[in-house]
Amino acid sequence: MLRNIIFDWSGTLIDDLPAVWKATNHVLLQAGVEAMSLETFREEFRLPFQGFYERFTPHVELRQLEEWYHTRFREIQHTVKELPHARGFLEFCRRQSCRTFLLSTIHRDHFAAQVSVNGFDQLIDRPYVEAWNKKEWIHRVLNDNGLNPLETLFVGDMEHDVETAHHAGIFSCAVLTGYSRVDQLRRGRPHLIVEHLGELQTLLELGGFAFPPPPHTPASRVPISTVGALIFDDQSRVLMVKTHKWSHRWGIPGGKIQWGERAEDALKRELKEETDLDVEEIRFVLVQDCIHSTEFYRDAHFVLLNYTCRVRGTVSVVLNDEAQAFRWLTARDALSLDLNQPTRLLLEQVLAGAAVQSYG
Repeated sequence: MLRNIIFDWSGTLIDDLPAVWKATNHVLLQAGVEAMSLETFREEFRLPFQGFYERFTPHVELRQLEEWYHTRFREIQHTVKELPHARGFLEFCRRQSCRTFLLSTIHRDHFAAQVSVNGFDQLIDRPYVEAWNKKEWIHRVLNDNGLNPLETLFVGDMEHDVETAHHAGIFSCAVLTGYSRVDQLRRGRPHLIVEHLGELQTLLELGGFAFPPPPHTPASRVPISTVGALIFDDQSRVLMVKTHKWSHRWGIPGGKIQWGERAEDALKRELKEETDLDVEEIRFVLVQDCIHSTEFYRDAHFVLLNYTCRVRGTVSVVLNDEAQAFRWLTARDALSLDLNQPTRLLLEQVLAGAAVQSYG
């Protein structure tokens, strides 16, 4: 039974990725190195971060790099936000009398500035900051606070967090809200991967704080019915969204059908929730079996009901926290994206059939 949870900060409780990326690019430019795209930064950034700078800026002293970084980060720190579900999960731990700790590389001044806004320090029993190499700090956290490794979980968003947990002999949970993609996190072999802290809370509630959460019983392991659609606009472009749930690949918006809900009603609801778009002219295209997909962040069996639909006039896409980016482009151009396999099959079917003609 879990009695202690150690949290990473960046990407686990706090969304500071855009600010860190911009501050890091400032450092690279000052060092005469080309700036990175966000995708490249996510691919290349590693902890401990000294290794990252040794690779890209070996000609500049770390002290100078830090001065450049912290100066720029202070200027844009106001853009840092708490992640969805973070506050609720910390409050949940308080209600359950679960002790909470922080182990993070964050500079103490930045931490102080951020908690002055979000108040998360009131929900964390003891923070450990400026822990550049967490493997060197984790035993200190355990020993200082008398934590039983068999009752302790480390929650983080990077492979280094998972490796740190293994190093200390404690449980590990990786979240998809931060810096690393599913494939990167899987390399560390965490005990559990969740989309966000809200999912972890649900699993702990159902399992009575047992960890890893007990597996589903065979009777409960039934296929999950979902709906999703290619949304066409008046220019015959389709909306593609990128989500960390599908290994940060591009796909279509959609979600689960609720009990007692018609499939088309579920589609309208999910598209509205995920994009804020109201769709019409809904047409069924095909059904797909998606079983044990390695692209999805957890093992699952989906029955995918795929549609096309349309939005009229000038539209404004507003993503919820399930997707991280979107693009409007032709269906044929969409095939050039790094797509999840079900979306690729849907696009190929639409391009080969009458559905795309009727929207053209």
